[in-house]
Amino acid sequence: MAPQTGSAGKETRPVSAFLQLFTWEEIRIHNGRGQGQEQWLVIDRKVYDVGRFSKRHPGGSRVLSHYAGQDATDAFIAFHNDKSLVERYLKSLLIGELAPDQPSFESNKKKALLEDFRELRCSVEKMGLLRPNYSFFFLIFLHLLVLDVASWLVVWHFGISFVPFVDSFVFQIQMGWFQHDLGHCSVLRKPKWNRLLHIVVMNILKGLPASWWTHLHNQHHAKPNCFRKDPDLNMHPLLFSLGKTLSVEVSMGMFGETKILLTESYTQPNPSSNLGFPGNSPRLIFILFCFIVQDLFLIVSFNIRVCLMYIPLMGFNNFMVYYWLSRYLESTWFIWVSQMNHIPMHIDYDKNKDWVSTQLHATCNVNQSLFNDWFTGHLNFQIEHHLFPTMPRHNYCKVAPLVRALCDKHGIEYKSKSLLTAFSDILHSLKDSGEHWLEAYLHG
Repeated sequence: MAPQTGSAGKETRPVSAFLQLFTWEEIRIHNGRGQGQEQWLVIDRKVYDVGRFSKRHPGGSRVLSHYAGQDATDAFIAFHNDKSLVERYLKSLLIGELAPDQPSFESNKKKALLEDFRELRCSVEKMGLLRPNYSFFFLIFLHLLVLDVASWLVVWHFGISFVPFVDSFVFQIQMGWFQHDLGHCSVLRKPKWNRLLHIVVMNILKGLPASWWTHLHNQHHAKPNCFRKDPDLNMHPLLFSLGKTLSVEVSMGMFGETKILLTESYTQPNPSSNLGFPGNSPRLIFILFCFIVQDLFLIVSFNIRVCLMYIPLMGFNNFMVYYWLSRYLESTWFIWVSQMNHIPMHIDYDKNKDWVSTQLHATCNVNQSLFNDWFTGHLNFQIEHHLFPTMPRHNYCKVAPLVRALCDKHGIEYKSKSLLTAFSDILHSLKDSGEHWLEAYLHG
């Protein structure tokens, strides 16, 4: 018997005792791009209309739309530790469920892999690997405050020197890794407390908008290396061409470019043009455009605090050089670390792969060492971080052998490399993309 469905033209579907039944074909056409622009997604065989709610979604307005027309079960589980909390919202969004004759997995997703991964997820929860170690994060925060205070004390007592300068930008980058932990709700048990402390750390101690970070970073985790869904790829095609597929498209004019583009800018990219750019303009534009008064107020308070601390000691001109150079070096450090795990990996449009394949094809690790753990804020365990985005970073090393075993069982490459190799692979991948562009330009 054909599945029972409601009229596709209705904006809302009241939930009754008898849920409407849908097929995967019906789910796929409600991807936000068709008539009515409805956005449906599936979580554990239940069908939800998230179109209106997406604008109020705490994790950002676009994350849900990236899964419209798809099964979001594993992404939902990965992002939400407190299922009872989010189920309150889900009840009002429920419009039906998959018909009994419909499979639980989409046809293009690897059923055996997902089943094993879900078992691994259950084991991770039972082992307590999603619970934070408060002592670990307290020591992280304490050493950051010591760095911040020490930087000022050295200037106050000894005057301007190289030591407080290094101290300052090391403090900023390490505070960046800590705010990353808070943004992923992996420091405290309750999401609301993580979000509150994230605002304090990001806005007041780093001088950047927490809402901007949440809006962009959650999209990156939902669909890594998926063009038009991962904001980390927004440099394409304006600054760099990324990946074979996208590079060939640029060269063939599918984005409207003409062949007046300079060949050298694609074949021999200059890493300093993007990999060290502080990126303050997009951040400021986002704040001003959205009129986020809270972020603006807190960021202004950060700048007032820093100015009052250092200008009386070193003068305005010295302070400006000190501040902006340290910001530049911090951004350079951050960009190289954040891109070493992704830019060299496969980049394409969203192919609606299963959760594990999506993350493994877009991420790689850097070999563990005490220095690498500190230097990268434990983001050398990028594979584990992407599979379990709410896992506290001190547990990555514990789950890594289990993830590697899962990959070996299903024939998925688990990439891990040295830190210097990871950095050089960024340039090699940009060079390869440029060569793909040039080949299509000359022979397309």
